[in-house]
Amino acid sequence: MKHILTVEDEPVIRAALKRLLERNNYKVSEAASVQEATSNYELNNFDLIISDLRLPGAPGTDLIGKAGKIPVLIMTSYASLRSAVDSMKMGAVDYIAKPFDHEEMLAAIERITDNYIQENKLASLQSSSTSNKTLEGMVGNCPEMLKLYSYIQKTAPTNSTVLILGETGTGKELVAKAIHCKSKRASQPMISVNCAAIPETLIESELFGYEKGAFTGANTNRVGLIEAAEGGTLFLDEIGELPLEAQARLLRFIQEGEIRRIGSVQSRKVDVRLMTATHRDLKKLSDNGKFRQDLYYRINVMQLVLPPLRERGKDILEIAESLLSGFCSSLDKRPKHFSPKAIQALTTYTWPGNIREMENVVERAVILSDSDEIDHNLLEIDLELVNVEQVRGDEPQANLPSHPQQTTSDPAEGLSLEDYFQRFVLEHQDTMSETELAQKLGVSRKCLWERRQRLGIPRNKSSKSPKTAQHSDSASN
Repeated sequence: MKHILTVEDEPVIRAALKRLLERNNYKVSEAASVQEATSNYELNNFDLIISDLRLPGAPGTDLIGKAGKIPVLIMTSYASLRSAVDSMKMGAVDYIAKPFDHEEMLAAIERITDNYIQENKLASLQSSSTSNKTLEGMVGNCPEMLKLYSYIQKTAPTNSTVLILGETGTGKELVAKAIHCKSKRASQPMISVNCAAIPETLIESELFGYEKGAFTGANTNRVGLIEAAEGGTLFLDEIGELPLEAQARLLRFIQEGEIRRIGSVQSRKVDVRLMTATHRDLKKLSDNGKFRQDLYYRINVMQLVLPPLRERGKDILEIAESLLSGFCSSLDKRPKHFSPKAIQALTTYTWPGNIREMENVVERAVILSDSDEIDHNLLEIDLELVNVEQVRGDEPQANLPSHPQQTTSDPAEGLSLEDYFQRFVLEHQDTMSETELAQKLGVSRKCLWERRQRLGIPRNKSSKSPKTAQHSDSASN
């Protein structure tokens, strides 16, 4: 059972969070401050620490350094983008705004604890597998990438056929190059072929070559790409687009280690290592008769899977900063950095085009930037694909109380965080404007409205009118 420490000085929230976690089979320990947490517990014994940002005595971020490798998830009642980004820069594994949905919290906990377990298993690989000398050009240390580095190290010295899977733009060719550079064939050529970019009528002649007179226009002998890779590596990208006729000829090359040029009666032996890649489901294609099943099993000896960029956690920012540094250098620009809003946009965007899309976004921002700081508006990210609650920063709210105002009566035993939100709104909407309610709850007005709709909390007609609220806001200034 996973053991979680919650550090929260608000009894209502602490009790509700404990009940939520225990109902979902987590072991929970509690503390009301950083001092209490460090005095009563050995932090290294936990799988996760969930701490409020604002605590009496010392902020929750102080636990990050004290916890060592234990992940720390920061909770905040503030809608301050900068405080959240600062927490991440200090080493927090993630942050979550209060009040939050149960599903949101549980999903974050499951993701973080699972990653922590995988990181522990793969930590020994990091020093040997992630150095620039070992895997030049590959950036990132998330568990999936550490596993990939390990497989590359083990696969590279062999001659086994490799199948690299991953969405478009994840860097499949970079993996193939890393394997080639670590192999015994590193001094020999690596030929890369995009099967989707060659017309069906030409793919066989391109791969296998042809003899003079084999067809109209064949005026000379032509060496195919497989033969050109003699002694080295042939990388067939998007192999799922290869026509069935070419698949049959490729199968013979894999089985027999020989090829026959179009128009020739003689076969010739070739010494070529084959690596392939695709974003398609080859197993499904083979089941549907669109890809030869025997070829699928032949190329699927060693399978390497590249995770999509959206699932790589902290790697996203590391990759973006690496690209930023590279483009500043190649475009002869002075060094630049991302603003907090830009960092938030980069790390919350879903990146459907993966690293290839990020390269274009960062390069364009470097070209257009006139200062040393790149803001989110230069990234031109489609914000409709970003979680609006994670990227809110247009309503900065500073100098707010560290917690929503506590209700006058003690909460019922079964009060959840969502119940707390609903109860607070119902009890205070007669005396507070929507702006004041949002400020006390630490959310934006838009977020408050959306939660009203989802929870079915109608606005009370007797609550402050917009004009009164505006006057109240002005008076507070």
